[in-house]
Amino acid sequence: MNIRETDLPGIGKKFQMITRFGDKLVLIVHDDGRRECYHFDQDDQDEMTSMITLDDDEARYVAGIIGGMAYKPKALETIEVVLDDLVIEWYRIEEGCCFIGKTIGELDIRGRTGATIIAISEKHHNQINPDPNIALTADTTLIVAGDRRQQKAFKNLLMNGGG
Repeated sequence: MNIRETDLPGIGKKFQMITRFGDKLVLIVHDDGRRECYHFDQDDQDEMTSMITLDDDEARYVAGIIGGMAYKPKALETIEVVLDDLVIEWYRIEEGCCFIGKTIGELDIRGRTGATIIAISEKHHNQINPDPNIALTADTTLIVAGDRRQQKAFKNLLMNGGG
């Protein structure tokens, strides 16, 4: 992905990108907080096809929606966030998984993989820093932190046996 950023003195900043689907998108962030979003014709990238103006609150709300804060598409089984070497991934425990009925402590995930379960998400409740005595159930999502090697070891443990 290639995003060009241009200073617009006295106005703000301009961001221009061509998406993976071939759409040209230009965003202008004004110093007063307004955002202008321009969409251009795929066949004639100099021809604007639509434009919308958002105030600061609207832009932040839309950013949250687009960024997945309000709704996570079901097609994304795992989402990855990378902070330097730290990777945070989401894993859903499916029916028949070897983790079902076992506690986090019993599985000794940190000892066996180096990864840490930092939160669990269930249908009607989420828990940050879950107690090691919590028994895992189907349809629970585990939020796991670790480097890439630890994530790979965790995924292997999840898929091939929690012993």
